[in-house]
Amino acid sequence: MRTSVLYIIAFLFAPAILLAQQPISKGSMQSSSYSLTALTPVLIVDAVESSVEFWTGLGFTKENEVHGPDGKLIFASVKKDRVEIMYQSRASVIADDPKSASELIGRSAALFITVPTLRDLDVIERQTKGAPVVKARHETFYGTTEFYIREPGGNVVGFSTQK
Repeated sequence: MRTSVLYIIAFLFAPAILLAQQPISKGSMQSSSYSLTALTPVLIVDAVESSVEFWTGLGFTKENEVHGPDGKLIFASVKKDRVEIMYQSRASVIADDPKSASELIGRSAALFITVPTLRDLDVIERQTKGAPVVKARHETFYGTTEFYIREPGGNVVGFSTQK
């Protein structure tokens, strides 16, 4: 169990360590062709359970979970179609590396999820009724209809579709 938690935490902090490195000037970067298959956000929250419940209520399935010594979730991921979101508890990140506490202060992210049709947007809007609204449904100048809410972990989530 401890080993799997360490692997997860190592996976989570690898990008932060890389980003903390000194920037490389554009002239010294080698250009090569490569492919990407996915970008999966890992959101650090106070409590993993409420965020997982929020997404499973929207039809996502729980893919992975790791419980801490007290039985509470310290890591979990949810997935629907080709969208996956990972959550890790702030306490578990700090427990593994107490120096990381200062790195978590003032960080923020927002999720922006596109859906194929207005009907899909309508369904999601009904299913998220009761979630704190950050920005009500609106038409944008760039041709989309979108709305933004706050999920239980405190993260902003926008849902959007082309008009």
